[in-house]
Amino acid sequence: MEFNLADLFEHAVDTWPDREYLVADGRRRTYGEMDARANRLAHHLAAQGIGPGDHVGIYGVNSVEWIESLWAIFKLRAVWININYRYVEDELAYLFGNADLKALVHDSAFTDRVDGVMAHMPDLRHRVVIGGDFEDALAEGSPERDFAPRSADDRYILYTGGTTGMPKGVVWRHEDVLFALGGGIDFLTGERATAPEDMVARGQKMGFALTFLPIAPLMHGATQWAVMGQSFQGNRVVLMGQFDAHEVWRLVEEEKANSLMMTGDAMARPLVEALDEEPSKGRDLSSLLSLSSTAAVFSPSLKDQFLDHFPNVVMTDAIGSSEGGGNGIIVVEKGKTEMKGGPTVRPVGGTVVLGDDLRPVEPGSGTIGRLARVGDIPVGYYNDPVKTAETFVEVDGTRYVIPGDLAMLEADGSVTLLGRGSQSINSGGEKIFPEEVEAAVKSHPAVYDAVVVGVPDERWGQRVAAVVQLREGMTPDLASVQDHCRTKIAGYKVPRELHVVALMQRSPSGKADYPWAKRVATGEG
Repeated sequence: MEFNLADLFEHAVDTWPDREYLVADGRRRTYGEMDARANRLAHHLAAQGIGPGDHVGIYGVNSVEWIESLWAIFKLRAVWININYRYVEDELAYLFGNADLKALVHDSAFTDRVDGVMAHMPDLRHRVVIGGDFEDALAEGSPERDFAPRSADDRYILYTGGTTGMPKGVVWRHEDVLFALGGGIDFLTGERATAPEDMVARGQKMGFALTFLPIAPLMHGATQWAVMGQSFQGNRVVLMGQFDAHEVWRLVEEEKANSLMMTGDAMARPLVEALDEEPSKGRDLSSLLSLSSTAAVFSPSLKDQFLDHFPNVVMTDAIGSSEGGGNGIIVVEKGKTEMKGGPTVRPVGGTVVLGDDLRPVEPGSGTIGRLARVGDIPVGYYNDPVKTAETFVEVDGTRYVIPGDLAMLEADGSVTLLGRGSQSINSGGEKIFPEEVEAAVKSHPAVYDAVVVGVPDERWGQRVAAVVQLREGMTPDLASVQDHCRTKIAGYKVPRELHVVALMQRSPSGKADYPWAKRVATGEG
């Protein structure tokens, strides 16, 4: 057995074959059922010539078939490619062409889109349609697990981006990504698995299965790793289709979810507000033990509201990226939610902060550096040697991944995240980080959501502009927002412009779409 993701899953199957593994849209799979169906699909794909190293796209909304496809592809030592179902034709054409797909599993609802970009997939030899011939494909394949040995060097690719540029595929070895994103290093204890069998041993030590409810789409890495990482320890995962706050709380109550996983404010705000509305008001949510957010800003005001509703729940805020893995985590406490630019977290997994000379900065120096990681890091970007050379840098024999986030290393060794350097605003020589200003704007009682960008200014170079979605019936003016922000942040960071939109545009995972917001603020979109 190796630190191979399919090996780890199969070890869990052999340990808990009759334990329920997955619930999606009311449909259920035990570990044994999932394994047998994935084996069938794997044999079907192998009969179509799919084998080690081949790329197979998965293009669909959350479903049991998505997960069955995931494991089937890994069982063959092939590589599955996550596809954002919200992409329009140009983005799809780029991704399909960049990813060199040999096969594609997709929802029947997306058939027309796939047909429209077939010219960009010259190597595609086979399609399987969920809601079409998927069950026929499984019926053709054997349920036996008789695959060739696998390797810790097998590949996993996570496509990311689309709001700041065309999507890019981050290439990981299975062993490295397990320790960076898959729970090989326990985020809370820092304990590192020393053998593949340690993952199942953790679940056996627990003695019972926990139920996890990740609410982002499977095309997002956080949900992928909830589904995969929790399986290695015998836990249970509940998936939902499209995000709906009331549906989340229904699932927590009915499926007795123990852990709720979300991606920042775009999900947190409707969730916490739904608790005071019908039909979520009064639900029995006592099964909930933990609540976690990752991959997007989780504002202090929302953290406090969740703690008001769930004073005994362990709430965590984690930072990381598709390239850098998990960089740090903080257990959120009441009265200690304020940000210094961004969240301040305990670093994990080889996280460092590098200065302009690409050497680690001194703790407490106040130097704004670049967040980086050593050790368990990706191979690079697929089909993009230029971007790979920019992001993966070797210094004095040590290889770093430097995704672009700015950070400070505090005197106690904790790390304060300041956001992507490409989004920082320079106003009269002062560096302003949008996420800090967004948190202040979003705490205004009339503001539902906000994204902050820099726009050109003849005197100061750039000035701060806030693009906001207001609460229904609210009409605050700029002065009201400014007065409120001055109680939260320094005067030079306060927005100088206010642009109201009917609906905030964000990625499916809840990340801010800064190019769109800048077009709104400059009158170009």
